[in-house]
Amino acid sequence: QDKLVESGGGLVQAGGSLRLTCAPSGRPWSTYAMGWFRQVPGKEREFVAAISWSGTYTYYADSVKGRFTISKDETKSTMYLQMNSLKPEDTGVYYCATHASGSYSSPADYTNWGQGTQVTVSS
Repeated sequence: QDKLVESGGGLVQAGGSLRLTCAPSGRPWSTYAMGWFRQVPGKEREFVAAISWSGTYTYYADSVKGRFTISKDETKSTMYLQMNSLKPEDTGVYYCATHASGSYSSPADYTNWGQGTQVTVSS
């Protein structure tokens, strides 16, 4: 199966916005539940948000609720993460993956990880 590719990261000032995109590198995939995680050096990969296979249900880490919005476009097998009111603590490499089973917030329950996109929020 093709890999996932993240894009849209960059450098932004605190209070700014970015929109991340996650898409398969090749042809569109079958529908999956998917999620976003982030990681900084020396720390474990941290859950950010997830969306059910139908797109009906969304889940967020407490630290991003009210600021981030996850969505997906089924026709393109593409997932998005709209990030508003960014804070320096949002800095990290953001990864997307498909949910295999179990908990939506555990990285161990995901597969098909992308290479990540760097998000840096300056104060």
